[in-house]
Amino acid sequence: MDDVSQAEPALMLEAFAPYRLAVAAHTISRALSEVYTREFGLSIPEWRVLANLGRFGPLNAGELAERSSMDKPKVTRALQRLEARGLTQRAVVSADRRQVRLALTRRGRLVFRQIAALALDWEAGLLGALSEAERKALDRILTKLMRQAETMRAAAQRVARSRGTSRGAEAL
Repeated sequence: MDDVSQAEPALMLEAFAPYRLAVAAHTISRALSEVYTREFGLSIPEWRVLANLGRFGPLNAGELAERSSMDKPKVTRALQRLEARGLTQRAVVSADRRQVRLALTRRGRLVFRQIAALALDWEAGLLGALSEAERKALDRILTKLMRQAETMRAAAQRVARSRGTSRGAEAL
């Protein structure tokens, strides 16, 4: 063995919390997507856009990207498909003609209500594997981890700006 390999940290990917959380989120998302894809023909990005518009009302593409944790091009493609199916509509903001607000159509709201009911039933089945105490603990833990990750991301961005680099937290 050479000295370089001995000095490397022992990263056991299967025990690395960020990796495990990402894999769990992906697995859960894919499993749920089978329900709304089969029933409504929606992709994961389309479901996320539909769900955010259903929950928060009219938003612009940037707000949708932020709320759904997707990049703008993916949001735009999902919106195009949803609009083609008559589930979303665009409205130009009168105060700033460059701004476009996106909203669910009447049909989109109906589909959202139907999917929301299925999603809540599916979630109940998933969380049925946990006791009430475990569900509450999971909620608290996820909230804490998300807050901590946002704090760490903001700190990394401040460091990147102070160094004059633009990649900052994205490179971490």
